[in-house]
Amino acid sequence: MSSIELTPSQKQILTALINLYRESESAVKGEDIAEEVNRNPGTIRNQMQSLKALQLVEGVPGPKGGYKPTANAYEALDIQEMDEPATVPLYHEGELVAEANVEGIDLSSVHHPEKCRAEIHVQGSVRDFHEGDKVTVGPTPLSKLVVEGVLDGKDDTSNTLILIIEDMVAPAEEPAH
Repeated sequence: MSSIELTPSQKQILTALINLYRESESAVKGEDIAEEVNRNPGTIRNQMQSLKALQLVEGVPGPKGGYKPTANAYEALDIQEMDEPATVPLYHEGELVAEANVEGIDLSSVHHPEKCRAEIHVQGSVRDFHEGDKVTVGPTPLSKLVVEGVLDGKDDTSNTLILIIEDMVAPAEEPAH
């Protein structure tokens, strides 16, 4: 676990940078980060200076320039950086979210079936998700788990969706093992 304490604003900006960088695989412009987090580009530039000082981002000069997250950025946000992550699909209102991948599913209060919740940790932006939206996760690679539910809340800073589980099936298809 990282010893760097970031403000919620810094976490949100760094998370947005990582998400945008994963999508483009090239330097991300401050204006794109500003749009993603709904902030002024000047504010983003100021925050980037402090994140550079913490060695969490590096600046890339030139016309194709912008910012890239460093390995320390992933560590500071406790995000695993994987070259070939397994693909776990995420569906929002029945539509596949192409630029997102499910990183983890935490089930809480399973002993209370009528109050069962799932925390869905996503690589990618959760900005377009809203309370009451229908969300489907899976199937997962090995157990072929599929979780369906209604969005109860979200945390943009950690890319987490909180679902009220309506249905959970495993295996939803033949297991891979």
